Amino acid sequence: MKEENRKQDKFTIISELARRRGFYWQSYEIYGGVSGFATYGPLGARLKQNIERKLRELFVNKLGVLEIESPVITPEKVFVASGHVEHFREPMVECVKCKKRFRADHLLEEAAGVGEAEAEKMSLAELNETLKKQGIKCPECGGTLGEPKQFLTMFKTTIGPYSEAVGYGRPEAAQGIFVEFRRLYEMAREKIPFGVLQIGHALRNEISPRQGLLRVREFTIADLEFFFDPEEPDCHLLKEVKDEMLRLVLAEHRLKSSEKITEVSVAEALKKGYVKSEWHAVFMAYAKKLLIELGVSAENQRFIEKLPWERAHYSSQSFDQQVLVERWGWVEVSGHAYRGDYDLKQHAEFSGVDMCVFKEYEKPVEREQLVIKPLMANLGPAFKNEAGKIAEMLSKADPKEVEASLKKEGFFKLGKYKILSEHVNILRQKTAERGRRFIPHVVEPSFGSDRLLYVALEYAYRVKEDRALLSFPPDIAPIQLGVYPLVSKDGLPEKALALYRELIDEGFVAEYDEAGSIGRRYARADEVGIPLGVTVDYDTLKDGTVTVRDRDSWRQVRSPIKDLPHLLHLYFRKKIDFDALGTSI
Repeated sequence: MKEENRKQDKFTIISELARRRGFYWQSYEIYGGVSGFATYGPLGARLKQNIERKLRELFVNKLGVLEIESPVITPEKVFVASGHVEHFREPMVECVKCKKRFRADHLLEEAAGVGEAEAEKMSLAELNETLKKQGIKCPECGGTLGEPKQFLTMFKTTIGPYSEAVGYGRPEAAQGIFVEFRRLYEMAREKIPFGVLQIGHALRNEISPRQGLLRVREFTIADLEFFFDPEEPDCHLLKEVKDEMLRLVLAEHRLKSSEKITEVSVAEALKKGYVKSEWHAVFMAYAKKLLIELGVSAENQRFIEKLPWERAHYSSQSFDQQVLVERWGWVEVSGHAYRGDYDLKQHAEFSGVDMCVFKEYEKPVEREQLVIKPLMANLGPAFKNEAGKIAEMLSKADPKEVEASLKKEGFFKLGKYKILSEHVNILRQKTAERGRRFIPHVVEPSFGSDRLLYVALEYAYRVKEDRALLSFPPDIAPIQLGVYPLVSKDGLPEKALALYRELIDEGFVAEYDEAGSIGRRYARADEVGIPLGVTVDYDTLKDGTVTVRDRDSWRQVRSPIKDLPHLLHLYFRKKIDFDALGTSI
């Protein structure tokens, strides 16, 4: 490894490797680049797709969650109803000298070491006072900073040629699910619980993104909204993950300025009330497993509980799944929110569409209820022309309140009217309820594909004998196989190309390379994370076998070409290990 690389951190090294080998780079480079936007090259696009495929395999294929795709541009009224127009704002400061703008709370965290939770809690006045007290200047030119202001971090646009038809680029994919709830409920055969996943682009007009893929203005988000009955919250998946260990940083410890890890099983976390919903805890366990499959050990993951002022406006309890990275410390890769019935209630109120579901009981439940029956024969003489109006008002009154008031006071005050016992009959009627209507509650795991990709890259990167390699788990590697002729003569390229085409026809993602020495080709393949190299040599022409090389250990086995496709399918499905691919050399 070069001397200058020893002085760089992983973020710098990976960013350079990603740019050079075609994983990702800053967009619009020929115009000087625009911060907060990334372009994925051939390798990055495949890696991202493979990570998203794992999300689909886990949630859609295995758990039976529905998947949809909805528009990125959303009418303003949707985000007024959801609360985003009011709440999706961040504190911004502008440099008086160079006019650059920054997030005020991030400046405090970076320049003054103020904790994230403490900075997020501050009002604009407190932020301004602390910035001045700490003597924080513009990080670009050293100029004086102006007073903080709130900045709406949603991209605003108009829909069509009418300026009053305001829309926003969605900052999350969740609302596209909530507004379609009625139709999706029908597709779920009107059965609760059920979940809906959406993976798609989202836009957040970040004030000053400076963390590569960890904070961008356009990104891919995977939002899963899971709808369940709050009165019957039992999760049928709990038995599968109840013994899975979770590493929690609880709010009660954070309030004491401690980041103590509380390691408990899923079952224990629920029993002790650390996590309020079974479904919430189950999805946290699945998120942990997903990160392990992306190469992040359990010890380098944690779930940090958000404090009340850190939580989104719709959340009653939230945990961020965080992963430890070299430069930035603990970074969020997924958020887990208990949204309750907030979103469906809001959309029901603003749209006028009923978002309740009906759940039928196994057996009808007999209930006794009070019923008010206005006595028109007595209301008429007492209230004349207003008797009909009063009868309608009584039909909407609470029978229990009416009965209690008549017993205690001898009358019931209905607006400006005094209702006496002779004006009404209060009856006890028995009814058979066949079910109940309610608005479902929601838990939401939400993943950032771009952050998952960066984390997968950082955890895959290592150096072996001064050579960089990316040790991706084989099932997410952007290229599965490298196919090489040992030398570019004597019929070896023709044989290697034929094998390459056969493997492509078998569905493998393969690369053919005959440029340079075989050692250089192996090194190039290791650097982009190709798990296996298949080399055609002179023995191949004699006995029909090839050399299969492992990226991480550099070990080699000899395998018959006729058996190779079948063995490789088993290997990439994790049915066999490398040694089972052939005979050791």
